[in-house]
Amino acid sequence: MAAKKTTNESAPLVGIVLGSASDVDQLEPARSTLKEFGVPFEFRVLSAHRTPDHALRYAEEAEARGIEVIIAAAGGAAHLPGVLAAKTVLPVIGVPVKSKSLNGLDSLLSIVQMPAGVPVATVAIDGATNASLLAISILSGKRPELRAKLKRYRKQLAEKVLGARV
Repeated sequence: MAAKKTTNESAPLVGIVLGSASDVDQLEPARSTLKEFGVPFEFRVLSAHRTPDHALRYAEEAEARGIEVIIAAAGGAAHLPGVLAAKTVLPVIGVPVKSKSLNGLDSLLSIVQMPAGVPVATVAIDGATNASLLAISILSGKRPELRAKLKRYRKQLAEKVLGARV
């Protein structure tokens, strides 16, 4: 059975990979942020444990397909980001998903404790928005239009804070 796949364009720059379909809602902020910035992405469900061959193949083939950054979300044992990072030199951003038993602390520690030489950038538990903004920041290094959008976004955040009434 092929991995479930959705895209917002035919030439994605960011791959969003989830370890379980039950994590889709937690990754919706990443999708909406990438759409807001006009960044093409693909969205797939692949498991480091239940579909390891597909997950490994995804990581191995991502760069050749034009992917430049991978956002990988997983809960519990949370091996997916590390497994993908082990098979590609592309930046991998791990999103720990809140788990039932330990509120995501298990996921966070699993992702952040990568061995030297195989890094995974890690955001907060259920931190999909920051994962997408980090991906955009990475992509903006060679895309001035994205850098300009990111600067406008940050300016709007600052204005919102400064204009808050307390």
